[in-house]
Amino acid sequence: NMLKNKLFSVTGTLLIIHVCTVSILYGEQLKDKYQKKADQIITAALEQDASYNRLAYLCDTFGHRFSGSESLELAIDWILAEMKSDELENVHGEEVMVPRWIRGNESAKLVHPYNKKLPMLGLGRSVGTPPEGINAEVLVVESYDDLEDCKSEAEGKIVLFDVPFTTYGETVKYRYGGASAAAKHGAVASVIRSITPFSMNTPHTGGMSYDEEITKIPHAALTLEDASLIHRMQDLGQEPVISLYMEAHFEADTPSRNIIAELRGREFPDEIIVLGGHIDSWDVGQGAHDDAGGCVAAWEAVRILKELGLRPRRTLRVVMWTNEENGLRGAKNYRDSHLEEMENHILAIESDNGVFNPRGFGFTGSEKAGELVKQAAGLLKSINADTIFDDGKEADTGPLLEEGVPVMALKVDESTYFWYHHTAADAMDKVDKEEFNRCVAALAVMSYVIADQEERLPR
Repeated sequence: NMLKNKLFSVTGTLLIIHVCTVSILYGEQLKDKYQKKADQIITAALEQDASYNRLAYLCDTFGHRFSGSESLELAIDWILAEMKSDELENVHGEEVMVPRWIRGNESAKLVHPYNKKLPMLGLGRSVGTPPEGINAEVLVVESYDDLEDCKSEAEGKIVLFDVPFTTYGETVKYRYGGASAAAKHGAVASVIRSITPFSMNTPHTGGMSYDEEITKIPHAALTLEDASLIHRMQDLGQEPVISLYMEAHFEADTPSRNIIAELRGREFPDEIIVLGGHIDSWDVGQGAHDDAGGCVAAWEAVRILKELGLRPRRTLRVVMWTNEENGLRGAKNYRDSHLEEMENHILAIESDNGVFNPRGFGFTGSEKAGELVKQAAGLLKSINADTIFDDGKEADTGPLLEEGVPVMALKVDESTYFWYHHTAADAMDKVDKEEFNRCVAALAVMSYVIADQEERLPR
């Protein structure tokens, strides 16, 4: 036992020494070899207007890019033409059949104790109301547990989930599952307090889902202001009543496309680093932060590298996935169409958190790969984007992670992101040029350095 303990101690010490040595060697090699190139890339990205102007053109010319819409397909046509004019390689669209959810006309109003128009947005994939609408008393609850405590009161009512924002991941469950939770107890419709920490009377849309074993009822979002108002009315015993009208429905699936463009690797062109975002948006606003900004930042990162003559050893592939917002068909189709390449997908980077000031990257992969990624991030210290966070998974890279591909996510200052997220306010005026250009720089440096290593990123 003493011998085993000594051997374990020695082995553990050697492992620590090995990890530290790898970290130090990576650091020395990357800083010495790439800092000048990284600074060159950063300067080129920051001292230009072309990237911001391209994003503005996309947002202002085509508007929203909702799955199944003509505006999305026109935007894709334009992007493909522009990528070809940039002389990127292997530029093409890959067909994806996407769902077509139609919002139609919709409205909500308070009819008791007084009349008041309620700004609202139906939630994606919701069913509509009957043609005459729904007129019903509201039952306000603060959580699923609260609903269970008063479930006997839900029959025939509209359940309002007035749940304050904590984190997106925690609060969004009421958007996803609130309708079925309310319908289980006999509610005729459900509405939620919009998933945001701040509001100026702006409702937020987003995807929802149904339990197929439970009756489907309409599901919509109200503003923070009105959710709080109706809650106070209930507390005063005023029995608020809402009139809700929604024409929401599905039509037949329709073709869309994933967008592909490459800067081919000079030594290992079959080994691929993916970087991109999702080109679709919700049908309100311009989807400037979510996710036109992420798509254009990845595209511009590769364009700038090409213009600087920095062609890495491996291929950089820009991917703009379609239908992330209400189906993930693009991400799943990309995985299925490229299964034979999965072993040669070295890394997938997604930008889908807005294009505010970058803070660094999330990473999910092996410990050894993480050491290299941390050292690469150190090259971004001048723009304060040098932190590596634990979680690198995003919606569109999730299917790739399931196939063993390491994934990264551009992490930004999200302090105001959820003010605009999934609203009519997510428009080009919310994008700061300098912050956006820093995102371009961060993506360009990280993707170039990982793609240019002599050895592939270890899994």
